[in-house]
Amino acid sequence: MTGASQASNPGSIPGYRIFMTSSENILSLSEQIEKAVSVLNRDGLVVYPTETVYGLGADALSDTAVMRVYEAKKRLLGKPVSVAVSDIDMIYGIAETDELAEAFISRFLPGPVTVLLRAKSVLPSELTGGTGMIGIRYPDHQTALALIAALDSPITSTSANISGEVSPTTAEMVNVPHDYMIDGGSLPGTPSTVVNLSGRKIVRPGAMLDEVASFLKEHI
Repeated sequence: MTGASQASNPGSIPGYRIFMTSSENILSLSEQIEKAVSVLNRDGLVVYPTETVYGLGADALSDTAVMRVYEAKKRLLGKPVSVAVSDIDMIYGIAETDELAEAFISRFLPGPVTVLLRAKSVLPSELTGGTGMIGIRYPDHQTALALIAALDSPITSTSANISGEVSPTTAEMVNVPHDYMIDGGSLPGTPSTVVNLSGRKIVRPGAMLDEVASFLKEHI
């Protein structure tokens, strides 16, 4: 993986910088994770790879950081933003679970699936879009998991693009203002399947769709 170098900021948000990859400044993955965590601890934004597309990460427990995600993506308040975790305990810390949720988590996570669960008050209310529900990703990707684990806190899990535009599968496709990027190369591009367990329904089809649909049929 390559390190990051500063480039001009095409965005309109004061204080933001765009960082692009550079072969002139090669860092190890652990060094990139360390830099990314430093940015996140200052309420900054980090672009990171997952097993689906590039995500825009911010400290999901920080109101300031969460608002910066909405600003960077030009996303309307009232539209929810999912979060990513690095272990099961982190899920329990931010969301309510029941027997069905436990079964779903055990079967599909980590993996390219987003599960909607009742959010706990520790999360900024903006993330739920007023629904009281939070989308949770437990990515099956070494770099994403290492980043979240190093921060020891959930991060936002929304694609690193302006709202309504194409989700990025390469670093070059990322078009949102950010403070640091971890370049993971070319990514698969199939979005996660979003599941509302309380309604036993698929909100957005994506990866592992057939497997998720079969699970829901088994638990009607």
